[in-house]
Amino acid sequence: MACTNYLILLSTFLAIISQTSLAQTSFSPSALVLQFLWVDCDRGYVSSSYKEHDHKLRYDWRATLAQDVVALQSTDGSNPGRVVSVPNNMFICGSTSITKDLASGVTGMAGLGRSRIGMLSQLASAFSFKRKFAICLSSSKGVIFFGDGPYNFLPNQELSSQLTYIPLLINPDNVGRGYINGKPSAEYYIGVKSVRVNNVDVKLNSTLLKINNEGVGGTKISTVDRNMVLEQSLYNAVTNAFLKAASKVPRVKAVRPFNICYNSKDWGSTRLGLNVPLIELVLQSSSSSWNIYGANSMVDVGNGVACLGILVNPRPNIVKASIVIGAHQIEDNLLQFDLAASRLGFSSLLYGQRTTCGNFNFTSVA
Repeated sequence: MACTNYLILLSTFLAIISQTSLAQTSFSPSALVLQFLWVDCDRGYVSSSYKEHDHKLRYDWRATLAQDVVALQSTDGSNPGRVVSVPNNMFICGSTSITKDLASGVTGMAGLGRSRIGMLSQLASAFSFKRKFAICLSSSKGVIFFGDGPYNFLPNQELSSQLTYIPLLINPDNVGRGYINGKPSAEYYIGVKSVRVNNVDVKLNSTLLKINNEGVGGTKISTVDRNMVLEQSLYNAVTNAFLKAASKVPRVKAVRPFNICYNSKDWGSTRLGLNVPLIELVLQSSSSSWNIYGANSMVDVGNGVACLGILVNPRPNIVKASIVIGAHQIEDNLLQFDLAASRLGFSSLLYGQRTTCGNFNFTSVA
């Protein structure tokens, strides 16, 4: 096979899987949420190649482990190429009830967690490439590359050479609903040693930034969470630091679910978004930080109002990470998850390089 990279074209950063009724190809994934690959089979799922798997699920879902053909487009890193397919791809065939908490129109998830039945692992096995993928999402459209680079974006930006690399950490114990306790987590964690706001260290309990033996604490990346989610004391410390740095700018009435909101015009705009205090996640294994600029820290809620996109963890008995970097924080950032080398490459906000995740050239050359 000439191409060793594979991509899925995204229409949003939420989970969407578009079903077809073709006999040979039963569905074509078109978006992402990190974890399992599953489809709502109650909504007109028809396929002559579908078959149930002998293995039974351990989860308390109305679902069946199944196999079918999955189709997606190849790429040379610059344009979509021809469609390739994987026979006998394992996925979860579920009922409509498991989509009730997802966005309207969603019929499944294309899961990219570490799991051996995750989409990445199955594609890597089918096409003989190392377990590596890159994700670049925006509020309109984005792209996922399976395999290695290059990652070419308009205008004339090759992004693989602009990544900063840090280790990917493994949470030793799955925690939360839908997981098997005692098994390593399939989610993606990174090491954060401190937090700064406006170049000032935030006073916080640093033990919360480490993963303990029960799988509690640490920092994970999740597109399931729309915004950044913090443990209660971390939320108090970070938001208080932000308010102190922003004390000269008047607040406006909060817009749920957010607590800190402003008139956007009071901040002024820069190439990196609203000119609000910079939030930095200082990384354990690097001299660099994950910088969260205005475009990723502030959420436009309409009527000229923008709110700080950080929430307190509402489910501490389920979500055990102290910091969850949500979908809004990774918009228009290229992230490369290299499981073979156990590292994460990140670009920082692409606006600084005069491009966006929507600037992949989606014109097919097949």
